[in-house]
This record gives sequence, structure tokens and C-alpha cells, in this order.
Amino acid sequence: MAGALITIMTAATASAQPATAPPIAEFGTLPDAMIFYVAHGAPDACGPGCADWIAAEGTIQFDTFKRLIAILDRQSGRKLPVIINSRGEANLNVAVSMGRILRDRGLDASPGRTLVDACRDKPQADCMTLKRSGGPLDAKLDGQPIVCETSCVLMLAGGVHRSLPPQTKVELVGMEIRNRLAPNVSAEHRAGLTTYYGEQVRHYLREMGIDPGLVDIVDRNWADRKRPTEVPPAAWLKFGLVTSGAL
Repeated sequence: MAGALITIMTAATASAQPATAPPIAEFGTLPDAMIFYVAHGAPDACGPGCADWIAAEGTIQFDTFKRLIAILDRQSGRKLPVIINSRGEANLNVAVSMGRILRDRGLDASPGRTLVDACRDKPQADCMTLKRSGGPLDAKLDGQPIVCETSCVLMLAGGVHRSLPPQTKVELVGMEIRNRLAPNVSAEHRAGLTTYYGEQVRHYLREMGIDPGLVDIVDRNWADRKRPTEVPPAAWLKFGLVTSGAL
């Protein structure tokens, strides 16, 4: 089972995603792979007493956790919050691993879109080059609505303190099994893997303090009508998506 990848079905939310970013120049890395950099904003830009954060942007892929560890190791013990802008068809196994890394490092997490000052009026390729330097880059958090989908929620779950900006749209879709090394998985084997990994996700959410019943609701809606599940702000605390006092 080690080669199987859980990916999200993105058809329902693809229209909300921005254009694909230029490829990152690493062997085997796919276009729009998630990158990480340190952002510096005005006082209280990322919360009371918080002016610096780690921006996480792009699609969570098979090797994304390595880049997360690399930037955390460069922070000399500083526990900067991680602001997540996850998009595209993601590897949910890796999203879970990244959530565990956040929890092990004692970091807070929230979804959000980081706007880098130096990227203003620059071509996207030039902006990506700046961001890949790792920062710090002068920036601010965008106040516009952002979608936090399945991979975002799984990574967010690892935050010691979790918050969701009021304008966030939490929209979860079903999961499917893909194996990038052996794509022709039989239907029977695929069903067994889906059940196995679904239980692994439930165990992870329970361990992180999130109600795993949320997965049952998502699976039911997706199986019935391929309908995404939107979690309203009134239910965020109930399911544990935010920690007490974060709203």
C-alpha cells in the first residue's frame, strides 16, 4: 500500500483556483508544487503580536513535506505560524504527514493568501523566483475569501492553535486512490485502499482533536451526488476545525 496516493477530486472547486504557476526546477516535481517562504508584515498582520509567518502555497505533492521540513529547520527555533493556501489535486497522505509535522513542531496554522509586496506588477515567473528564495519577503495577508478544501483541512488539523478567517469557505470533496507508479489499479483493490486510507484519515483527525464524523458526512455527500460538503462557520468549533477561542 505504500505506493498508493490519496488525491482529492477537484472538479467541484477547480473554477475557484488560480492559473497554474510555472514549474519548480526540481527533478520529478510537478507544476504548482507547494512552496514555502517567510513573510514579514505590519505589526499584528497575522494576529496579535504576530508580524512574521510561513506562507505555504500550491499543490501538496509526494515530496512537499521535504520542503516544509527544510524551511522549518532554517528558523532557528522560531515558531512562526503557517498560513496555508493549498490548491489543486493533492496527495492527502502527504497533507496528513505535514499536519503531523506542524503538531510535532508546536506550530499554529490558518488558511490564507499571502500577497508579496515585491510581486506587485511582476510576471508570475519572476514572483515565483522571489518566493523560492525562502524570504523573508515583505507581505500582507489578503482579506478576500479563500477556499479551504480537503488537503487544507488535513494540514490545518496539525496546528496547535487553528483559526479560520471569517471569509473562509470550507468546502470538502471526496477522496480517490491513485498510484503514480501503477495507475491501473483494479476496482476491487481501489475500494479496499479507499476504506483503509479513509480509516487512517479518521484516526488522524481524532488524534488532532477534530471530529472524524466530518469524513462520514463528506463521503456520503460525495457518493450520493458528487456534491461537495460546505462546513458553515457555525459548525467550525463543533467539529474542532478551530481551537477554542480562535473565533
